[in-house]
Amino acid sequence: MRLTAVDRRAAQLGLETGMALASARARVPALKVMAANEPADAKLLGRLADWCDSFSPFVALDPPHGLLLDVTGSSHLFGGELEMLERLRTALKNQGFAVTGALAASAMAARALARYCDGLIVSPGADQAAMAGLPVEALGLDPAIAQALRRAGLKKVGQVASRSRAELTARFGAAMVFQLDSALGKAETPISPRLKLPPYRVERRFAEPVAAEDFMLATIKQLAGHLSKMLEERGEGARALEAVFFRADGAIRRIAVQTGAPTRDPAILERLFREKLGALADPLDPGFGFDLIRLEALHTEACRSEMSHLGSSAADEKEIQNLIDRLAARFGSHRVLRFRPNDTHIPENAFTTVPAQYAPESKLAWESIRPPQEAPRRPVRLMLPEPVSMLPGLRFRWRGVVHAVRHLEGPERIAMEWWRIPPDSKGGGPARDYFRLEDEEGRRFWFYRENGAHWFLHGVFA
Repeated sequence: MRLTAVDRRAAQLGLETGMALASARARVPALKVMAANEPADAKLLGRLADWCDSFSPFVALDPPHGLLLDVTGSSHLFGGELEMLERLRTALKNQGFAVTGALAASAMAARALARYCDGLIVSPGADQAAMAGLPVEALGLDPAIAQALRRAGLKKVGQVASRSRAELTARFGAAMVFQLDSALGKAETPISPRLKLPPYRVERRFAEPVAAEDFMLATIKQLAGHLSKMLEERGEGARALEAVFFRADGAIRRIAVQTGAPTRDPAILERLFREKLGALADPLDPGFGFDLIRLEALHTEACRSEMSHLGSSAADEKEIQNLIDRLAARFGSHRVLRFRPNDTHIPENAFTTVPAQYAPESKLAWESIRPPQEAPRRPVRLMLPEPVSMLPGLRFRWRGVVHAVRHLEGPERIAMEWWRIPPDSKGGGPARDYFRLEDEEGRRFWFYRENGAHWFLHGVFA
């Protein structure tokens, strides 16, 4: 068992990462230890990476304790590279973390300098000079390779860099040489962002954290206006959006909404987020306030402006779509459904339900099965077939209640679709003989009979 991390006091007593636990206890008999929890550490590192997204959209994990940020083009938003680095370190320290950081032209150099030269900012092209005085361990090499380099008298990065690449490749392999060149800025090692960069994003920072919900919704509407202009320039509309709230203490909350059709109307987007916030089971807790609110368009589609003509149903369809979006934002898209016809005559399969926001235009039309001015032949409400008992004297028992039949219509024979049944199966089931029954109290039911003996209730007329 070995130490995977030590606090400041333990480090002052001579303990260090990688030391055997027995050796550590020999030095400090009263040492307090706890079992390492790698999944919890990874989760915490991921949470910190999400928070660092407020500084740069390109954030990558550098396990087990590091983060890599590509801040190209974003440092000016914070007053320069020095101010940005200091602000980031200070904010993390305020959250209770021990932080070191550095800024360099290459990711490998920044990683090494953050561990050995905290707070250093290297100007472009000076990576090699900044790395020369660091120990070989700064390259992040395999411990066996680092030990071999030390035995050869190469204890500094500059000493290793002075040797020929052919010599190093023959002794330690091409991977080690590539890692050395990456740290010196001679090879490119791009970072892979942890989160996918959305097509469109706008944000607003606050000098003082905000906590009022009405102000946050007004900010979302304002951001939606900026987003609308960007979408309009490219003739697109948003189908999925996400509002990200960065709290002052480092917590992050993401709220997502979706639309059934591409839209870029700020008022509609603000209304959807208002509905979503009002329906949250876990309300949005501002804590000490939010210092950054971001609005992202996660998915966009082509959107063309349609002019409503007199007598057209375009306006009505738009109102219905807006209603669907609002209901989906409040109750969830899986609870707002639309019926679609199926190409089958089996009653329980004649339709399907799909989320209304994603329902495509159906190629099938609803088939009318009764002439005008005639009573419905099929019930509005279908249920799973329930067995019933037929009794003498035109009576039946359903759910423990006996009903006397006053009218009976039928049968209507519906055969199963044998042509859709695989050849190796036993068939599509027996044909059904359907009947419409009305009891003495005026209630109407839809029954079917299988094999001439077994009766089932399949629906109830309204």
